[in-house]
Amino acid sequence: MDRLNSSPRLMLVSDLDHTMVDHHDPENSSLLRFNALWEAHYRQDSLLVFSTGRSPTLYNQLRKEKPMITPDIAIMSVGTEITYGKSMVPDDGWVQFLNQKWDKDIVIEETSKFPELKPQAETEQRPHKVSFYVQKDKAQSVTQALSKVLEGRGLNVKIIYSGGIDLDVLPNGAGKGQALAYLLKKFETEGKPPLNTLACGDSGNDAELFSIPGVYGVMVSNAQEELLQWHSENAKDNPNILHASERCASGIIQAIGHFNLGLNLSPRDVSDIGREDSSPSLEIVNFALLLEKWRRAEIENTELFIAGLKATALPSGTYIHPSGSVYNIKEYMNIFGKVYGDKKGKQFRTWVDDVLATQLAPGTWLMKFNKWELCGEERKGCAVTSILSKKDSDWYTLVHLHQTWLEHSGQGEWLV
Repeated sequence: MDRLNSSPRLMLVSDLDHTMVDHHDPENSSLLRFNALWEAHYRQDSLLVFSTGRSPTLYNQLRKEKPMITPDIAIMSVGTEITYGKSMVPDDGWVQFLNQKWDKDIVIEETSKFPELKPQAETEQRPHKVSFYVQKDKAQSVTQALSKVLEGRGLNVKIIYSGGIDLDVLPNGAGKGQALAYLLKKFETEGKPPLNTLACGDSGNDAELFSIPGVYGVMVSNAQEELLQWHSENAKDNPNILHASERCASGIIQAIGHFNLGLNLSPRDVSDIGREDSSPSLEIVNFALLLEKWRRAEIENTELFIAGLKATALPSGTYIHPSGSVYNIKEYMNIFGKVYGDKKGKQFRTWVDDVLATQLAPGTWLMKFNKWELCGEERKGCAVTSILSKKDSDWYTLVHLHQTWLEHSGQGEWLV
């Protein structure tokens, strides 16, 4: 990625459903723990890659439903599409590679002759992926027969069965593992190979990720039978693949520590905020978490808290509200006394996304990030630009804060 001047310290490649995202966790606690860890300690010098079987349509739908942060790279549609950054710019080189010995029309023609195959939604039919549902007891025989038929038609395809129901027909060069291998080779060519790569998954279509040489792997504790069986048959003695004891994103955090890939203590798991090893990014994450706890009444309401907040702001500092109104930062902080506990007992969470720090001068940083609030199903988001200074003490001073509404974000009363 262009934003990194050197090799990524860590490239973390994760499946989404039931790996990064726990659909059985209404509080999204493990996902939020990971978000805080990544933004505080990894975003600045590492790469986050989401590798999902979802099409772009269903991927974007999930992003609206769950408190997810933005990846640097998205591998979608079971490794048939690679995009970069917030704008999801497609990788044309990958498209050209997949066009070899692939004809979607022939695949559709031949699969229509198998009554066991039930087509998935139109959004899941992609240029290099044709997707079906098939009963588990029919999957193996259908896969073998279909593979023989398509080979006879001159196509070089791969058929992947996962989740106990999903069957995808792809070009033979496609797949999550091949997409990862392509990216690693690309970074190697650019002279910026990741120092470490961690692949994370739970189902059969993730097995390829663990087969790439030099890659660490974690199967989350809730991994499906098909992936556990693959591990038993192919990698049970591989010390670089861990079957975590924690579910979903918590298992990913566990793996980071297990393989000594970096810090794996999420700011959400720290009760006492220290200052000794603080960084501008950690400061942003901790401040958001502090305000979440304040509004959920999880910390004590004292005058000392408000005084402490004011002490972190420059007396002449300015705050530009999303409405465009301009305030003195210290004066605006008086509002916090009025909102203590206003979200008590509610599913209210705050997270920051894409936290990037640029050092303007010794002890001064320009911070850019997105800040989100989620209460029930209501979501609000702002793009934030701030300036932090740390020159004369162990504490960061807030010099400037400017917020603007994010497009398509719910708008209303916005605090900080």
